[in-house]
This record gives sequence, structure tokens and C-alpha cells, in this order.
Amino acid sequence: MSDLTKYGGVIPAFYACYDDGGAVSPERTRALARYLVSKGVQGLYVGGSSGECIYQSVDERKLILENVMAEVKGEAVIIAHVACNNTADSQTLAAHAERLGVDAIASIPPIYFHLPEHGIAQYWNDISAAAPNTDFIIYNIPQLAGVALTPSLLREMKKNPRVIGVKNSSMPTQDIQMWRDEGLIVFNGPDEQFISGLTMGACGGIGGTYAVMPELFLKAREHLYAGKLEDARVIQNEICRIIYAMCAAHGNLYAVMKAILKKWGADAGTVRKPLPALIDSDKAIVDACAAQIEGAIAKYC
Repeated sequence: MSDLTKYGGVIPAFYACYDDGGAVSPERTRALARYLVSKGVQGLYVGGSSGECIYQSVDERKLILENVMAEVKGEAVIIAHVACNNTADSQTLAAHAERLGVDAIASIPPIYFHLPEHGIAQYWNDISAAAPNTDFIIYNIPQLAGVALTPSLLREMKKNPRVIGVKNSSMPTQDIQMWRDEGLIVFNGPDEQFISGLTMGACGGIGGTYAVMPELFLKAREHLYAGKLEDARVIQNEICRIIYAMCAAHGNLYAVMKAILKKWGADAGTVRKPLPALIDSDKAIVDACAAQIEGAIAKYC
């Protein structure tokens, strides 16, 4: 087992970077990786929900990870989400990630069919076996996967020595305590409860909005660990308000955040269909949210 202390901190979920024609852009992928690492984040979570993995081919997902690793390998912890809707493709991505030298791979449970726990365990263990020298992280996101991690399933997975932790995106922070009691590290998933998750024992967070305001998450974490709970709470509440405002657009949340990043020189393109793109009336929301983020950074950081 590797040194688990490296997994602590603020780890943005990496966004898919497309060119103006909608194809994966190696150049924009590298630029976004560099932009985020320059902000002082501890790692990147590549190929997950925020990375629009469900709408990409295996080759596209390989290309994205290759360019992230080429740009920032050794400068930040890299966790590659490798789950696909079939085991074979997931194993292909897991083996590819290990060859590139990622720190860990991660996987949601199989989606669409609600498999029994032994079927989910088999899926995860088959993926892990394709990367036998790489840490494995379970991604618990029941609201999207349709299947929730349970204590009995986790205990079964603990028989695999490569399983080190859980990315917990279920809403109850109580779940963090349960997985911690099983002896694993836990990453807080819901950005709206980042501070709550850390307080419950999460080693850090992996979040979809971190990339558009990493300064705020880093400062909130700094305050919490310094014992300045009220200062941390104030920033967390402002983070929540920003998220609510970004979700008010017609376009998808990730389209809003990519548009904000583009204003700041980190162009990741837009989102891939069927995710809704921005419409003209969303420009005012993008501008207002960008200003809100800039104001919060100036005030709190």
C-alpha cells in the first residue's frame, strides 16, 4: 500500500477540454491542468462525472489522461476514474492509467442494471486486477449510479489490498464516518458540504466546482485546520451561494463553469451533448458568477 498521506487536500474534478469543433483538445487539456496546479491544489481527479466521461470514447479518455500526465505528472496526485459501462473497457482504461503512472484509479459501480453486491464487487475487483500495482478508490455516488455503497459491500472490497478509500458523493456526512470506521480514507464529494465532510474525518475533497474557485476551497480548508471554524464556515456558505447561482442558468453547470474559466484565460470549450449548452440569456449569469467568485477571493483569500 502506498503512502496515504499524499491523498489529502483539495483535488478538483478535471473538466473535459474540447476544441471549437467539439473534439478533445490536447492543448486545452494541458493548459487547464497547468492552470489548476498553479493554483496550489493537491491533485486532479481525471475522467469522472465532471470530465463528462459517460459521453466519451475509450480513446478520448486515454487521450485526456495522457495529456494531463504529460503536463503535471509528479507535481500533483493524479486519480484516474476508469469506469465504463462494461468491464472490458474499464479494464483497458485501468491498465492504461497504470502504465502512465497515476497514483490511483477509481470507479463508480456498474450503472443501468442494478446488480447484486457480489456483482458490483466482481466488477470493481476485475478493474483493480487490470492495474495490480495501483491504489483503488471506490466512487460512491448513489444519486447518479442508482446503487449505494453499503458496509457489507465495503467489507467485501476490503479483502482487496489495493482498495484504500472511498470518494463519497452521497449527501449524508454520516457516511464519511461509517467508511472511516472501516479503516479507509474518505474524500468528501458534495462541494456544498466540504467543511462538514472534513470535520467528519474526510482526508480531503474531490469536487466538481473546485476548478472554478480553488482559492476558496483551499482557504476554507486552511481556516478549518487552523481552528478558525467560523472563518471556514463563512467561506463555505459563500461557496454554496455561488453554486446556487451557477445552477440557475439554462445551460448545464459545467457549461457555466467552463465559460467562467474562459473569461480568465483557461479555455476548456463547452460541454458535449446531450448536456445543455449555454444560451444568450446565460451570459449575464456567467458574468455575475465570475464577479461573485472574484469578489469572494478578494475578500477572503
